[in-house]
Amino acid sequence: MTDSTRTEPEGVVARTTRDLSRAAVSGWLGTAMEFMDFQLYSLAAAIVFNKIFFPDVSPAIGLIAAMATYGVGYVARLAGAVYFGRMGDRIGRKKVLFLTILLMGGSTTLIGVLPPFSMIGFAAPILLVVLRLIQGFGAGAEIAGATVMLAEYAPARKRGLIASLAALGTNSGTLAASGLWAILIAVLPDRQLLSWGWRLPFLLSFVLLLLGVWMRSNLKESPVFQQRPDVVEGVALSRKEIEEGGEHTLEQGLRQRKGKAFLLALGLRFGQAGNSGLVQTFLVGYIATNLAVAKSVPTAAVVYGSILGFAIVPLVGLAGDRFGRRPMYLALTALTVVVAVPMMATIATGHAAALTVAMVVGLNIGVLGLFSLESVTMAELFGSRTRFTQLAVAKEIGGILATAIGPVLAATLTAVTGHWWPIAAMLIVYSLITFVAAYFSPETRDRDLVRLEDAV
Repeated sequence: MTDSTRTEPEGVVARTTRDLSRAAVSGWLGTAMEFMDFQLYSLAAAIVFNKIFFPDVSPAIGLIAAMATYGVGYVARLAGAVYFGRMGDRIGRKKVLFLTILLMGGSTTLIGVLPPFSMIGFAAPILLVVLRLIQGFGAGAEIAGATVMLAEYAPARKRGLIASLAALGTNSGTLAASGLWAILIAVLPDRQLLSWGWRLPFLLSFVLLLLGVWMRSNLKESPVFQQRPDVVEGVALSRKEIEEGGEHTLEQGLRQRKGKAFLLALGLRFGQAGNSGLVQTFLVGYIATNLAVAKSVPTAAVVYGSILGFAIVPLVGLAGDRFGRRPMYLALTALTVVVAVPMMATIATGHAAALTVAMVVGLNIGVLGLFSLESVTMAELFGSRTRFTQLAVAKEIGGILATAIGPVLAATLTAVTGHWWPIAAMLIVYSLITFVAAYFSPETRDRDLVRLEDAV
């Protein structure tokens, strides 16, 4: 690709190499920032917020209250997905991505300057919840918007590779936040950590905010959005405007019944989201509590797996470009089903080295590999008129149903049975749901993303 505008075979006006690079960095930075904010908040809620914002209650109640402030973000994310998704389909991807990074970065930075309970009383936790809601509202459309922008910017034959940068951003953000907290805990005594040290990660996110705002203010609109036949002077025509204008070609695109592509996308999302909640969240606590293994062992395994993911994610993206999305989905989900029981049996031995290898394998096959495919396939399933909205809502509903509820269900089942097999069973069920969705999905690798209708 040269540094001049050219037209792809599908009729999409491609950007220059510089434009594509800027879009790629912007997408990576946005998802990195989203997951960095997510991890910063979740770790702070577990480590210090109960003492800073809820000090007048018992430690147990304080922890529950702190984690509740973390949980409200899931509700806000779904609301943000609906609101900003519709906006992105109506007025363009660029404007929405500029707003979402401002909301995420601004609210995260402001958390770092909140007065504690000891200074302003109950106003402190109230302000914390408000900022968490704003943070989640912006994040609800960030990864979907970044994914859509990357897919719509990329040349057709490199769509999987370039869209996988959104998945790499999640690794970058999670590792950065975990590293910052690890350093603070290691070098600061508890008194300093509680008085001012906890603020540093949140304040440092302001640097990422400035970089993100600069990148996105110089980002050009998606070429697919500009090529849409229903977009006039940068704004999509409403259904009423199309019908009153007698645009028969556009009316045909509107007649398609929605729902099938959304359900397939939700099924594709389920395996990755559910496996992520089990491997990256639940297993860490399960191994430390039930197997009496030091918590540093499974935590380190997740870090090692994430580092390996920097190679696995783009490789899976390349393979999807070469062999197709559907065959790769079927292969990875089938492999996850096959390794689920041996993986959990190995983890149950409590042997640190074997446990680490098992978690690294499970994370890269059943979570990160699927995330790489998800980043592009869900975008390709939807028509350009409602792509942003449907993708964002499918991601957030899948996250609530699988990532949020899955660990709670796993904790309940393992407590009742006293065994590890429910975890393996859940990994198998989640993966089979995605296998079935992929089986019934069309191959989307070469789809023209300008088309208004869904792929099915």
